[in-house]
Amino acid sequence: MVSASSVVWRESPDYEQARIGRVFNNRRPERYPRGVVQPTTAEEVADAVKLANQLGLRVSVRSGGHSWAAWSVRDDALLIDLGELKCLELNEAPGILKASPSTTGCGFLLQGGMGWNCKNWGWACEKVLAVEVVTADGDILLCSKDQNCDLFWAARGAGPGFPAIVTAFHLKVRNSFSNVMKSTFIWPLEQYKTVLDWTIDIAPRCDDSVEVVCLSLRPDPVKQPVILACFVAFQNSKDDAIASLKLANETFPPGAIMTSMCTPSSLSIEYEAQKLANPEGHRYTSDNAYIRNDTDAAEVLRDAFTTLPEETKTFALWYSMNPCSRRELPDMALSMQSDHYFALYTVWEDEKDDERCTSWVKSVMKDVEKHSVGAYLGDSDFQIRRTRFWEDTKAEKLMQLRQKWDPRGTVCGFLDQGDKSGVNGLENKHEWRT
Repeated sequence: MVSASSVVWRESPDYEQARIGRVFNNRRPERYPRGVVQPTTAEEVADAVKLANQLGLRVSVRSGGHSWAAWSVRDDALLIDLGELKCLELNEAPGILKASPSTTGCGFLLQGGMGWNCKNWGWACEKVLAVEVVTADGDILLCSKDQNCDLFWAARGAGPGFPAIVTAFHLKVRNSFSNVMKSTFIWPLEQYKTVLDWTIDIAPRCDDSVEVVCLSLRPDPVKQPVILACFVAFQNSKDDAIASLKLANETFPPGAIMTSMCTPSSLSIEYEAQKLANPEGHRYTSDNAYIRNDTDAAEVLRDAFTTLPEETKTFALWYSMNPCSRRELPDMALSMQSDHYFALYTVWEDEKDDERCTSWVKSVMKDVEKHSVGAYLGDSDFQIRRTRFWEDTKAEKLMQLRQKWDPRGTVCGFLDQGDKSGVNGLENKHEWRT
């Protein structure tokens, strides 16, 4: 049972570790919760919410991801850290996995879940069959298409503005694959547009086992950036994987300074590569946009890909979303997408570079936003830039649900500048567009 005595209050010697010990971004926020609690069951989460209500506090939530903006750290709130609420149960017969939010899968379900091969397999939140939640009143509910369906609708795309606390996801699993293989090509940055145009062209022509991504990065922070295209095939045999990569292997532009075709891989290997690209103990800021389908995406993104800040581990990423972006999505809060997903992950080590790196992101995004339809919640910081995250009617519905399920604003919502959005939520409009 959670009580006042189990809370790590601000006066405690363990407070600072509890406040930011699990914050991934080394740009530590200057925000201070009243206390931190680490429940191990849904019942203890409910107790924590009731305690916060008794004390007149908001509650913020930390789960298993690495929120760039540290959304969980809020001034004068009770921080409910779900790191010790652990559940991972597979029911093989119906193919349903029950997982606590502390389970890390690099999918970020409340934001939508841009997981492996998203362009073909769809959004991770489409596999959510139900969610177990604790409401702002401390009630424990199951939400699905048949009960508490409005909360279920919101849980698939609301992000940090979800007006309750998820304690478990019920997920439909997909068939496994036994062979992962990839082809990777690297060119000098001067060939940027040729390479990205080619990648954009062949991505929708690759079969539905192939994930496609194009990046600009520095292999070494002190060296010049390069342009890299990577094609990962998730197949059930070596021959099928080779066939899936054939189009990329036979059509890649000349001038590559490195080629690696049909290299055996695995999810474990790919996760390790992601860790190298997103190292711990570094300072981060990120931003992103869905580029309009009717634009020259490579030209729109030229500055983003070719002017990376020097002596940083920053990378710019284009991710293919077609054909997922061309089909009608299920009825859920998630509703913003296009063929072209673009993200900046600005990564550096020294605090003295904060202004240089954050200013560069703003200057790039002011131009990019003019050619975008909106952005993805998971790679955004509402304190810096507000934009569109949902279709207008769905944004309006989501904000109404916030007011219905949490009229007092108990559960901290979207962390905008000054943490003022509260029950009203975000305006869902481009901030910088002229």
